[in-house]
Amino acid sequence: MTPETFLRALFARAVEVADPMQSLAAALPPKPAGRVLVIGAGKASARMAEAVEAEWGPCEGLVITRYGYARPCQGIEIVEAAHPVPDAAGEVATKRLLARLESVGEGDFVLALISGGGSALLIAPAGDITLEEKQSLTQALLASGAPIGEINGIRKELSAVKGGRLAAAAYPARMLALMISDVPGDHPGDIASGPTVGNTGSAKRALKALDHWGVVPPASIKAYLEKGGDPVLPDDPRLSRVENVIYAAPSQSLAAAADMARAQGYDAQILGDAVEGEARDIAAGHADLARSAAPGTLILSGGELTVTRRGDGIGGPNAEYALALAIALDGAPGIHALACDTDGVDGAAEVAGAVIGPDTLAKARAAGIDPQSALDRNDAHSFFAAINDQVVPGPTLTNVNDFRAIFVGPETPRD
Repeated sequence: MTPETFLRALFARAVEVADPMQSLAAALPPKPAGRVLVIGAGKASARMAEAVEAEWGPCEGLVITRYGYARPCQGIEIVEAAHPVPDAAGEVATKRLLARLESVGEGDFVLALISGGGSALLIAPAGDITLEEKQSLTQALLASGAPIGEINGIRKELSAVKGGRLAAAAYPARMLALMISDVPGDHPGDIASGPTVGNTGSAKRALKALDHWGVVPPASIKAYLEKGGDPVLPDDPRLSRVENVIYAAPSQSLAAAADMARAQGYDAQILGDAVEGEARDIAAGHADLARSAAPGTLILSGGELTVTRRGDGIGGPNAEYALALAIALDGAPGIHALACDTDGVDGAAEVAGAVIGPDTLAKARAAGIDPQSALDRNDAHSFFAAINDQVVPGPTLTNVNDFRAIFVGPETPRD
């Protein structure tokens, strides 16, 4: 197989390991007696609901997922909404979900299915904040280069459902929250902005973060934060009947890809599953590692990179990383790489990421495209579309964050 085929196979394996239909059953207890309500939000939540019903049979419930990510369920209602910027469909669905929780009592059981993407899909602005104001703030934060932990910390303070509020709404019912982690560090409170986990942040910290990243909030948001918000703290009695379980995480997908490479005799090195930073800066450092690596080495990493928007192009963190890596390697022989988001969506585009090789820059110039200019405009998706090196798997139905693999040849991967 070619190096590109090998890298694409590694990515497919990483996604397969995190597929809820392959992984959720082991974390699911026997179906409790009495009333069971299944709720959830995230890019993987519909697939998680499908996996639950494969074990438990038809269930009552409502789950919110991204457009195009719905799955056929027997009893659980699946609603699609927008990501990464929330929309009215998400707001209406969230209100309906909260209304369902009003009917549960002490003897009932709530199963919450939480995955990355839930921050945008589970949308209920706090106080007098409007959806339009939340949309505007989200767009500004995504363009600021702020890491996802900072963004989610701000989102918690401005929500009537995040930061433990979803779990509080289910009290006194017993709740089990099953989570797929897409965040560096695998902290439950950061996944989908922690709707079932008490808030350890503060409105004051959110204001400082907005100022640090140069984001000017609408007047209503600033006023709400200045008043201190309305946090659900970790010791809130309404969280006493909640159990939070992460059953799938980026480390498992990276390990599976490494095992696949080692089975073929390669030296697989994992740099970590929580790499953060500006995509182009991380790419420059990884280029240096690749140049110094011995032939037959596979360098793997996960985490969540960011892009500070400087131009008007179409891009995402993974494609920008791949483009910056290609520029930094400058056609270095024998080095191929792939950078993709395991949810199948890099930024807001329906593209997971891209592959590069020693001929990437030459192919671009032959097509009349200047690589550095494309990087300067944050136009990585257009760049890779023009040379037919995008990775477009469609909805993967899971989300364990970024997957990056650099293969150092010159050996041709074995079939």
